[in-house]
Amino acid sequence: MDLSFLSPLYAHSGPWASVYLDASHNTADADAALQLRWRALRERLAEQGTSPDTVHALGDAVLRHDPRPGEYGLALSAADGEVVLSHYLAAPPLRDVATYEPLPHAMPLVAQRGEEISWLRVLVNRTGADIDAVSAGCLPRHAHLDGRSKYPLRKVKPGGWSQSHFQRAAEMTWHRNAGDAAGATTELADMIGAEVVVVAGDPQARQQLIAQLPTRWQRRMVQTDAGSRALGSDPEPLNDVTIQAIAEVADQHTRSALDRYAAQEGLGNGLSAVVQALQRNQVDTLLLVDDPASTERLWIGPEPTQVGVERGELVAMAVPEPQRVRADAALLRALTGTHASLVLVGPDEVDLDGGVGAVLRYADPSTPGRGDRSYEAGGDRHHQGRGLRNRR
Repeated sequence: MDLSFLSPLYAHSGPWASVYLDASHNTADADAALQLRWRALRERLAEQGTSPDTVHALGDAVLRHDPRPGEYGLALSAADGEVVLSHYLAAPPLRDVATYEPLPHAMPLVAQRGEEISWLRVLVNRTGADIDAVSAGCLPRHAHLDGRSKYPLRKVKPGGWSQSHFQRAAEMTWHRNAGDAAGATTELADMIGAEVVVVAGDPQARQQLIAQLPTRWQRRMVQTDAGSRALGSDPEPLNDVTIQAIAEVADQHTRSALDRYAAQEGLGNGLSAVVQALQRNQVDTLLLVDDPASTERLWIGPEPTQVGVERGELVAMAVPEPQRVRADAALLRALTGTHASLVLVGPDEVDLDGGVGAVLRYADPSTPGRGDRSYEAGGDRHHQGRGLRNRR
């Protein structure tokens, strides 16, 4: 999971007010219900000592957000009277949350977003294509394309003196329209960095489009008979294929990280080992078993790699005033600041001491627990483990 979307949070100093609430707009009294929920959260923030300017900024963002139909949630973080990060949640949080702490409470947002895969889907026929794409961060894009070539679109029936001429002309029309669709598909796929391309629609138009795609996108392609551009066609079969293709790519990411971790043969296992690796900028990917009841705490300084299990570690780094914060908040800041990624795993997928482990960028003789061992990427040992308790 790419955590760069959290970067704006760590460009500001705290303390931070973080709010998660149900903002569903599916009842007649939705606006009144939202005001009541915000009032309760506002009181909690005030009790924790949040500045009035910050509370006011959050209230304005909550009560004036652009409502969406149905059930959804909001996640917001603010400091010094400014809302720095605001996200819609696909589903309401299990409970409304309001915290005021040295670091933003970002773990519930990260856990709900999960692994985000940039994807593109093209539904093609002989006249053009409809292209849908979603980039990491869930920014949707849509393109409706009508090919430049309009005539002829159908081959004539046998028997006419110009039959072969019109057949060739029709095939050329299809080819040109498929080329236009392939060009638009390539441009949008390059723009979002698509990890999977789903191609559906008319079989012949599909094949002509695929033949004109660059090899790099053919390798990431999933072809399906589901879906049609015909008016009134049921979109659900194609939606199901798209969701499955995205889920398979996300699962491949997780399996790759687990294999690389297994190849380390015990390196980077447990909170203490992970913290030491973060101090040394060794972490490539953090493996985390998420548990919403965390009581774990870590000590931090102003910099992302200034993190420790004990206060003395920060004193040794010449940090004048170490702060004790939530473990998940400290880990997320360190990962974001060192451009490392996160993979959330289930307790049955891998054996992690305390539910946390790290795939390392490198290991040298001073890496804790390494001894004389070396490792290469790969491996397939997946076992059971208990989760790091990440309190929400």
